[in-house]
Order: sequence, then structure tokens, then C-alpha cells
Amino acid sequence: MPFLSVMQTYFRGERIESLYLLVPYGLACLAFAAVAVRAERNAFGWGIAVPFVLLGLIGVGVGGGVGLRTDAQVAELTQKLDESPEALLAVERPRMAQVNRNWPIYLGGYLLFIVLGAGLRFGLHADWAQGLGIGLLFFGASGLIIDGFAERRAKVYTEALEGLAKERGLP
Repeated sequence: MPFLSVMQTYFRGERIESLYLLVPYGLACLAFAAVAVRAERNAFGWGIAVPFVLLGLIGVGVGGGVGLRTDAQVAELTQKLDESPEALLAVERPRMAQVNRNWPIYLGGYLLFIVLGAGLRFGLHADWAQGLGIGLLFFGASGLIIDGFAERRAKVYTEALEGLAKERGLP
């Protein structure tokens, strides 16, 4: 597949995931937090609401930010590709290398949320801890799912960048 097609597919997926998954997901998490606090006016409700508020704000903020910047980013990269593929590679290879270095950190964080959430939910009997544990379990599992899509896209795009560099005779 030509590099431009791979690049467009990568960023189209990023935009779709951001605007049509993360933003609505974030709004749903915020709504759920409000319902949890209203339905359970106690420590359990507040315990479950805290991670859902955090997850909601991250979803809306990151999803909105990434989704809204993507079109301009693609236009800039397409122009660089047309003018000088080397200029595109000079920007994108280090950026994607950093993105790919971050996946193990994110995945480890999600695993930590899952373990901590399970420990709070099943290890403590306090209402706040059980609510917080459920929220952290959801937070960790959601992160694994969402970033699972993103990581797969990043791998294909990174391979295309390396293929373009090889075509251009770059190390």
C-alpha cells in the first residue's frame, strides 16, 4: 500500500476513535458519575464517581483535542510529503518512536488500575473502597481496549514510515 494511503488510514482512524469513541465515551462516563452520586448518596457513590469523572474528563479532553487537530496535522504532513519526504520523516519518525515507547507505560498503568481496583473491591469492606475499586477496574479495562486499537494503528504507520525511509536511503 502506498505510504500516503497508510498515513491517511492511520490519521482517519485516530480522528474517528477520538471524536466518535473517546468524546462520547467521556461524556457517558461523566453522566454515569453524576448518576452514581445521585443514586448512591454515600461513600460508595462517591468512590465510584471519582474515577468516572477523571476518565470522562480525559476522554473529552484528549478525544476532542486529538480529533480537532488531526485534519490540520494531515494537511501539514501531506504537504511535507509532497515537498520533501525527508522533512516528513524527520518529524514523524521521532514522534512515532516516542508514541511507541509509551505503549508499555500505558499498558502497565492500566494493569496497575486493574490490580488496584480488584484489591480495593475485594480486599476492603469500606463502601468508598468498593466503589473506587469498581471504577478503577473499569478505567483499566477501558484503557486496554481503547489503546489496543491505537497501538495497532501506530504499528502499521511506523512500519510504513520505516519503509519510506528505506526507499529514500535513510538509516
